[in-house]
Amino acid sequence: MILRTLLLASLSLATVAAAQEAPAPAPAANPAEVNARVNAALPEAEAAMKAHVMFLASDAMQGREAGSESYNVAAQYVASQYYAAGLRPAGDNGSYLQTVPLVSYKAADKGAFGWTPKRGEAASLTFGEDYLPGADPMRAETTVDAPVVFVGYGIDAPAFKRDDYAGVDVRGKVVAFFSGAPAGLPGEERAHFGNAANKAVTAQAKGAVGVITLESPSSAKVRPFSRLADTWDSARMTWAEKDGTGFFAAPKTPALGTLSMKGAEKLFAGARTSWASVVATAENPNAKFRAVELPGRLSVKLKTETKPVTSYNVAGLLPGSDPKLKDEVVVLTAHLDHVGVGKAKNGDTIYNGAMDNAVGIASLIEEAKRFKAAGAAPKRSVLFLAVTAEEKGLVGADYFAHYPTLPKANLVADVNLDMPIITYKFEDVVAFGADRTTLGQYVKNAAGKLNLEISPDPMPDQGFFVRSDHYRFVQQGIPSVFVWPGTKGPGKAAFEAFLSTHYHQPSDEVGQTPPIDWGSGVRFIEANYMIAREIADAPERPRWNKGDFFGTLYGGLGAK
Repeated sequence: MILRTLLLASLSLATVAAAQEAPAPAPAANPAEVNARVNAALPEAEAAMKAHVMFLASDAMQGREAGSESYNVAAQYVASQYYAAGLRPAGDNGSYLQTVPLVSYKAADKGAFGWTPKRGEAASLTFGEDYLPGADPMRAETTVDAPVVFVGYGIDAPAFKRDDYAGVDVRGKVVAFFSGAPAGLPGEERAHFGNAANKAVTAQAKGAVGVITLESPSSAKVRPFSRLADTWDSARMTWAEKDGTGFFAAPKTPALGTLSMKGAEKLFAGARTSWASVVATAENPNAKFRAVELPGRLSVKLKTETKPVTSYNVAGLLPGSDPKLKDEVVVLTAHLDHVGVGKAKNGDTIYNGAMDNAVGIASLIEEAKRFKAAGAAPKRSVLFLAVTAEEKGLVGADYFAHYPTLPKANLVADVNLDMPIITYKFEDVVAFGADRTTLGQYVKNAAGKLNLEISPDPMPDQGFFVRSDHYRFVQQGIPSVFVWPGTKGPGKAAFEAFLSTHYHQPSDEVGQTPPIDWGSGVRFIEANYMIAREIADAPERPRWNKGDFFGTLYGGLGAK
């Protein structure tokens, strides 16, 4: 503990000294001048960025798992860097830290699932063969006894002329659906509709009392039921409501568990639609199913073990300079946590998380310093927010989005930094979500100053727009963008190499191969700085494009 304290102090003093040097000139609009200025500052900027990552991704940080002591040390480190960069505390009670109450929860036992057909005797389903129990963060014991309705993928999407609930009434019943979403939906919307929590919200709105996920032929190929059975009692995490219970987006419609294809077949026995025909239909990636009530009742009993955990978001504010715009806030986010200590790989058990996401946090810190070095403050205020528990399901960002430390109405945009892969000289940037709002033009303006192209989403089927912390701001109606180095030139190979070799592995550390290109990291910082600066200085606050799906769904400014 003393060693850590001394190390934090020495790093903080070094950063304070660097911050007291003369500010760099204001950014020029000419791309050649901008690149010349970036290149001139490279040695010092590279060293600063690498220093942050060396500390945050060191073995001493034990993988920065949310709620751990090592994560708390990392949070204090970021707070000290905010102080050195001249940011004002924007957490709780005049500090840089926002306390995030978390709940760790898991199934306390194997639960009990029973099926009573309309014609025949009640029978128990078999744990590990027919079913795996869910865990309910809101209740120690969960009991449901109700009819079951199969609703395909469980999607109701009028904008895409799809209603998997057509022709059935699910009030007071359990709905059963396949995981994921059909391939015919656009990538980002597909990821949204495929999200299990969003499906539960839809089911709750229609009066269901619980949801069951069914194994499908496609899910069996990716992650078979037998593999799910290996981790059935693993702990999950959410944030805590004021009464200490865990948050779930559909509190009246708990997630009861998963049925294997063998278990689902038992529920379909005697149904108007046979299980064999459902499985055959599911082989089509664009399948549409006819909703059907199954002939019987399902009884479920769950027990859930919960444990309170405390973690922290780290928030620092750079106040705006314009009297009319300074109350509006542009939020810059990056997640500070990683996955901690786990299964040994090549003798190493520490999942350091250098690229994911110590590089993102280093970029956030250095971007704050870049704003200060520019001399003139931005017109709008800028909030630098390092969030916890992203790896647990975007939990820290979701807590902040529900309980922001600044007035929610003042939050006008979010720019997210998550796992920028900087092992190559990037030639373009991808801005997930930029084409949904007026943020797109600001991104284009900023990229042009660095001679960078804006490339379209190279993997639309992956739905990255809904898979990182900015999505929690989208769900509050706030225009958001998630920026990555692009995949032109060597980018595609570099991205695929990282995912296949280092993603969520102990090898994601400072000395990984191929090596981190710190010069590209500095260029990435400059690109994000310029994007944030464009937004902060724009004459009008960002707006959703009229009719945009997410903007309309979540009541965003300009969408309707």
